[in-house]
Amino acid sequence: MNIEVLQEEAMLSASVSLSSMLQRPDQLEKVEQYKQRVTRKKTSVEAMLKTAVQSQLDGVISGLQQLQSALVDINDIRHRLHEIEECVTTIPTLCESVKNVRQEHVVYSQYAVAMENLKHIFTVPESVDKTRQWISEGKLLHAHQSLTDLENSRDDLLYELHRLPNHSLQDKQMLKAYFSGVQQLSEQLGKQLWLLLGRSLNTVRKEPQVIVTAVRIIEREERADAYAVQRQKQSGFLPPDRPKRWKARALEVLYDAVVERIEGNQFEERADNKMWLVRHLEVTRLLIIEDLRVVKTLCAPCFPPHWDIVNQFYQKYHTSISKHLEEVITAGLVGNEFVTLLSWVLQTYPGPELLRHQDVNIDPTSLGPILSDSTIEKLFQEYISNMASNYNDWMQKTVDAEARDWRRPIVPESDGDGHYHTESIVIIFQMVEQNLSVSRTISNELMMRALILGLEQITQYGEMYREAINLFKNKHFEDRSQVPYFTHYMIAIINNCLHAMELSQQMRSRNGNKGDQSGTSSFFNKFEILSQTYDSLRNEAAGFLLDEAFLDLEPHFQDLLTRKWVLSTVPVDTICATLEDYFQDYMHLRPRNFEYVIRQAEICITRKYITSIFQKKLSLKDERREVADKIIQEAGQIEALLAPASLSRAFSADAPKVTEDAAKAISALAEVIKCDSEIITLELINFIKKYPDVSQDQLTCLLSLRGDFGRIEARQRVADLLSSGSKDESARSTIFSLITVPSSIFS
Repeated sequence: MNIEVLQEEAMLSASVSLSSMLQRPDQLEKVEQYKQRVTRKKTSVEAMLKTAVQSQLDGVISGLQQLQSALVDINDIRHRLHEIEECVTTIPTLCESVKNVRQEHVVYSQYAVAMENLKHIFTVPESVDKTRQWISEGKLLHAHQSLTDLENSRDDLLYELHRLPNHSLQDKQMLKAYFSGVQQLSEQLGKQLWLLLGRSLNTVRKEPQVIVTAVRIIEREERADAYAVQRQKQSGFLPPDRPKRWKARALEVLYDAVVERIEGNQFEERADNKMWLVRHLEVTRLLIIEDLRVVKTLCAPCFPPHWDIVNQFYQKYHTSISKHLEEVITAGLVGNEFVTLLSWVLQTYPGPELLRHQDVNIDPTSLGPILSDSTIEKLFQEYISNMASNYNDWMQKTVDAEARDWRRPIVPESDGDGHYHTESIVIIFQMVEQNLSVSRTISNELMMRALILGLEQITQYGEMYREAINLFKNKHFEDRSQVPYFTHYMIAIINNCLHAMELSQQMRSRNGNKGDQSGTSSFFNKFEILSQTYDSLRNEAAGFLLDEAFLDLEPHFQDLLTRKWVLSTVPVDTICATLEDYFQDYMHLRPRNFEYVIRQAEICITRKYITSIFQKKLSLKDERREVADKIIQEAGQIEALLAPASLSRAFSADAPKVTEDAAKAISALAEVIKCDSEIITLELINFIKKYPDVSQDQLTCLLSLRGDFGRIEARQRVADLLSSGSKDESARSTIFSLITVPSSIFS
C-alpha cells in the first residue's frame, strides 16, 4: 500500500469537496460551520478505525491462545499413543498363556448346557408322547409349552455343537435323529391349528377362546422365528425348521376357508334352474354380510391389532369373489345372466346391499374394483351383442307378422279418435325401452350404449318396414282384388311412421341430457337418422296411398282439354267425387298426416291438370275465352275440394313451398289463355313474377295453345321476354318445377 498516493488522492478529494462548498461569496461566512462539521466527521471515522483495529487485535490474541492449547493437547496424545503401543506388544503372549483357560471355558459351557437340559434329554421320548396326547386332547397351550421346551433343548445343544471349532457332523446328525420326534410334533400341532383357523368363522361364535389360544401359539412362534433369525445374523446358526412362518400360513388358511365358503354356496347349475345365477349371487351376498359382521364383532377381539384381521378378511373376501366371478364369466353366460352379473357387480356389491350395508360399511374404493375394466368392457360388449341378436330376431318376426296382418279381410285397429294404426312400431319401441330400463339399473354408460343400439335397430327396422311396404304395394298393384283393405292399411302404415317419429322425440327428451360430452354428437345424429328414415318412409307410403286413388282417375285426366271435355263436366266432376270419397277414408289419418296427404294430392291434381293443358289436345283459336272460363270454373271446384287442406296450411309453418298456390296456378294459366293479344306481354310478365320457375318450353306451349301465335313466333316472344328480365337463381319453387313438357308437342 502506497501511503503517498493515498495522501495525494485524499488531498485531491478534499480540494474538490472544498471548491464545491465555496462557490459563492456568501458561503465564506459558513466556513467555521464547515470546519466543525468536517472535524466531527473526522473524529467519528477515527473512533471507528480504532474500534476495528482493537477488535482485530483481540481476535489475533484469542487465536494464538487456542493454538497454544492445541499444541499442548497434541503432545499429550502423542505420549499416550506411545504407551498404548507398548502395551499392545504384550497381547500375543497373553493370548497364548490363556489358551488353556479358553478351552476349559468351552468345555464347561457345554457341560453347563448339558446339565441344564439333562432332564429333557433323558425324558425326550416321554415328553414327545405326552405332548402328542395333549395335542389330541385339544390342550394346545400345554402341548405348545412342552414342544417349546423340547425345541429349546435341541437348539441349545446344536448351538453349542455349532460353536466347536471342529465339530463332528456325525454328532450333529445323532442329535437331530434323537430329537426327530420334536419336528413331527410341530407339524402335528400346526395341522391342528390350521384346522381350527379354517373353521374360525363358526368356532368364534361359540368358543372364541379356542381361536385366541391358536393365535397366542402362532404369536409365540413368530417371536421364536424372529429370535432365531437374529441369532443367525450374529452366529450363523439357524435351528432346524426355522423360521416356521406360521402367521403367513395362518393367513393362507383363512383365505382358503373364505374361498371354500364362496364356492361352496353354489347349489345349482344352469341345467337345474334358469335362475341359478340370481340365487347363487343372492346367497353369496347374504353369506358375505353375515361373515363380515362376525369378523367385525367377534373375530376382531380375538386377534392382535397388528394382524389387522378385519381388513385382512375384507381383502380376502374381495379377492375370492373377484376370482370366483372371473371363473363364472369364463364358463360362459347366456341371456339375462349378463344383466344379473353386471347389476350385481356394479350396483349390488358396492352399494348399500353389501359393502355399504350398515353391518359392513366398507368404502369400495379401499378394496379396488371387483372386476377389471377390461372384463367389464368385455361383458358390456357381449351384452350389447346379445341384445342386437335379440333385436334382429324380434324385428324380423314383428315385420313378418305385420305384413301378414295387412292382407287380412278386416280393417285395422283404430284409436279413440278413429285413426288407424298397427302395434308393430309400439312393440319395437317397447322392446327398446325395456332394454333401456334394464341397462339403466346397471350403469349409465351401458344405458347409453343400449340406447344408441336401440336407435340403430329402430332405424334398421324402418328399412325392413320399407321393404315389406314395397312388396305389399307391388303385389297389390299386380292384382288389386287380393287386398280388400289396401287403403286402410296404408293409412295405418303412414300413421305408424308418424308415431315412430313422435316416440323417437319423446325418447330423445327423456334421455337427451344423459349422454356424455364426447358422445353427444353421435347420440343426436342417431335420432336425426331415425327421424329422417321414418319421415321419408311416411312420405313414400303417402305416395303409394295416392297412387291407389289416382290410378282410378287416370282415364278422366286423359279426357281433360279434349273435345269431349269441352262439352261435358263429367271428367272433373268424377275426379272431385272420387277424391272426395277417398278423402273420407283419409280422415282416419292423423291430422298431420292428413294435411300432408291432401297437400300431395293437391300437387298431383294440379300437375296432371296443367300437364293436360300443355299437351295441346285441341285448338283454342275460336273458343279460347270459353275454354279459359271452363278451366277457371274447374279450378274453383278443385280449390273447394282441397279447402280443408288449404285452411290447415294457412296455419302450418312447415308447409312445403311448392304447394303454395298450387291449385291457383290452373286459374293463372287460364287467365293467360283468356287475355287479349295486346296485353299478353304484360300478362306473361306478371305470370313469370308469380311463378319464377316456369320454363321457356312451358311458356311457349302456353302461347301456342292460345291459337293466335305460331310456334316460331311464340318461342321468339318467350325468348325475348325471358332475356329482357333478370333471372333470380334463388327463386322459390312452384308447381311448374314438377311439370315436364313433352318434346313431341313441338314436332
